Amino acid sequence: MITSTHNNFYTPDERALLSECTLCPRECHADRFEGGSGYCGADAGMNIASICIHRGEEPPISGPSGICNIFFSGCNLCCIYCQNYEISRSLGASKSWITRLEDALDVIESLLGQGVKAVGFVSPSHVVPQVKAIIRGLHSKGLRPVTVYNTNAYDRPELVDSLEGLIDVWLPDFKYISENTALEYSDAGDYPSVALHALKRMYYLKGSPLRTDSEGRAENGMLIRHLVLPGYAEESIMVLRTIAEELSPGVSVSLMSQYYPTPEVRKHPVLGRALYVSEYRSVVKEMEKLGFRNGWIQDPESCISYRPDFSREHPFEHGGI
Repeated sequence: MITSTHNNFYTPDERALLSECTLCPRECHADRFEGGSGYCGADAGMNIASICIHRGEEPPISGPSGICNIFFSGCNLCCIYCQNYEISRSLGASKSWITRLEDALDVIESLLGQGVKAVGFVSPSHVVPQVKAIIRGLHSKGLRPVTVYNTNAYDRPELVDSLEGLIDVWLPDFKYISENTALEYSDAGDYPSVALHALKRMYYLKGSPLRTDSEGRAENGMLIRHLVLPGYAEESIMVLRTIAEELSPGVSVSLMSQYYPTPEVRKHPVLGRALYVSEYRSVVKEMEKLGFRNGWIQDPESCISYRPDFSREHPFEHGGI
């Protein structure tokens, strides 16, 4: 059970949400103050697995000094190929390194003191009150970093709207356009419609431009990520067409080739292999054909460079806390 000290940094509305949780589209109605009984496995504490300086993101997200990424335990999706599987599974919520707001703020302040200008909230859909509490805490210390909401996009639009004025840069995934694929791989058959609705809200709040400072750091806007899966180039092409048609080819897109089979899927008949270069190039070709003007692509060998190890104090190549 969560003690009363964890209750103090939430507003009454946030406590009500956590007491009968409807934060994400699954709407478990779990009492998070009584433990992690909901789908995500997270209770009402901070549930932070790692806070680190990450330099492996897109250039405007990392910037020249990296971004202070906050990795939350647990997740409201269950992607069978998740690269963060060590902390994203329900049991991962019990592997939290930081559970107190004060401790989280101290670490973030220390990393910001190293020249980092942005704070990223990774997999935050199930911990929106915690995200808000951290931002309020930073503001109370006179710290106003650029805030990045790095989400799987399985978000309720109402919660997206509630973050207006607190989040500077939306960094959502758009994983699938097929309900069957979403159900099979992420246990969320409604993901395509839910995610598109969330993306439209983010787009409404920010528009197409990703505004950057003089050193190329993103300061405000939206950047959509899509990971190309092996055997699913046509799915990826349909995702890009949907973004172009439903939002705009002017929105920034990061087309990722970094997929690698984790131990969870190494024997999977489709996902158990690496992405073929020809598959990725076919999606890049469609991206260019659709007229996307602002975007990033990855080297086909990038899968070697993006493998976190959350069993270590420093899960990424560059230092963390």
